[in-house]
Amino acid sequence: MKISVFGLGYVGCVSAACLASQGHEVVGVDVNPVKVDLVRAGKAPVVEERIGELTAEVVASGALRASGDSAAAVTETEVSLVCVGTPSAANGSLSTAYLERVTEEIGAAIATHPGRHTVVFRSTMLPGTCLELLVPILEKASGRTAGADFGVAVNPEFLREGSSVRDFFAPPKTVIGEIDAASGDVVAALYEGLPGEVFRVPIPVAEMTKYADNAFHGLKIGFANELGAICRALGLDSHRVMDVFLADRKLNISPAYLRPGFAFGGSCLPKDLRGLVYAAHRADVSVPILSHVLTSNEEHLRRAFDLVARTGRRRVGLFGLSFKPGTDDLRESPLVELAERLLGKGYDLRIYDANVSLSRLMGANREYIESRLPHLGQLLAGSVEEVLAHAEVCLVGSTDPAVLGALPHGGDRVLIDLVRMPDADVRRAEEGYVGLAW
Repeated sequence: MKISVFGLGYVGCVSAACLASQGHEVVGVDVNPVKVDLVRAGKAPVVEERIGELTAEVVASGALRASGDSAAAVTETEVSLVCVGTPSAANGSLSTAYLERVTEEIGAAIATHPGRHTVVFRSTMLPGTCLELLVPILEKASGRTAGADFGVAVNPEFLREGSSVRDFFAPPKTVIGEIDAASGDVVAALYEGLPGEVFRVPIPVAEMTKYADNAFHGLKIGFANELGAICRALGLDSHRVMDVFLADRKLNISPAYLRPGFAFGGSCLPKDLRGLVYAAHRADVSVPILSHVLTSNEEHLRRAFDLVARTGRRRVGLFGLSFKPGTDDLRESPLVELAERLLGKGYDLRIYDANVSLSRLMGANREYIESRLPHLGQLLAGSVEEVLAHAEVCLVGSTDPAVLGALPHGGDRVLIDLVRMPDADVRRAEEGYVGLAW
């Protein structure tokens, strides 16, 4: 393909050189004449493993050239990759000034483009930026319609400085946010033959994926460093601890616990987090991430209560009570906590959990529930139907097939989904359905 790349920083320079090395005809565009001159001379504007040699090769072969003329670059190519910076202010707000300027220039050039041109945004931007800000700029400047007269896609990069060239040719995944299938097809063709799964998704989903990745990377680094500080204070080798931690590919380094759902609870996680934070404080080690995990969990539980409060209705049915499906363990169950809050605020509550029977609860489990919900016997219903007959608001905290199969579609009830029911995608279009975090 004939490709124009706007912005010759790390992402743009690497993308341009790597695409040129795969046989595409690429022109790099930048407002900085120094960067343009460097590329014309076969030199990379950035210092990066392999990029110097690769740039020299593709410039010498004629596959890559550089220009300051954005209009000519768009007119002569089929695809524009936008790789300009989106710096943030001290308060975290995103600056889209460079994006807007380049987008307007591309749009003006599209106005006279003889064929269908596809604009692909590689810059990191918050969800909504493309469709709500950039597409209107393109349409106004070009006088044409996105998805019909020209293509638009968001294609976030997952390149690490220092290994960008390697990462380009061996990506962990390829994400294509497409305004229409034709736009996505163009982007997919750019990376044909590269490893990794390809995700073709709505544009806002593609915008969000980069933030999800980087937030988790920061969280992992912070977690490891805080754990290391505690280990050092306790006289332990943190790397030996983490060697054991990393060996667990079933729960630790895995998809486990990474699906949005309800708050966590049970007899282990809350207790052990409190214990670890207590040990850190005793050792005079500040651990802000670990200290706020339970606070974050509490906030998520509050979201569920607020969803009920916003309905303005008072008769509530709660499906599920134990902290984990298939058990009767109520200790530190977030559903027990939610039930306690609802009762405390005067809601008329009925509960169904097939695994919870007051007569069978024993030991610490019984002591816990008697201290939190002393009138549980009056709240427990014998069937799903009994709760449905009572409830104006249904809180679904169970994946019990008997519960899921009995819940009606539509109607006057409000259905608040705490577990992401298997048919959530269908129910989201129905009146009264509310997902907790989806």
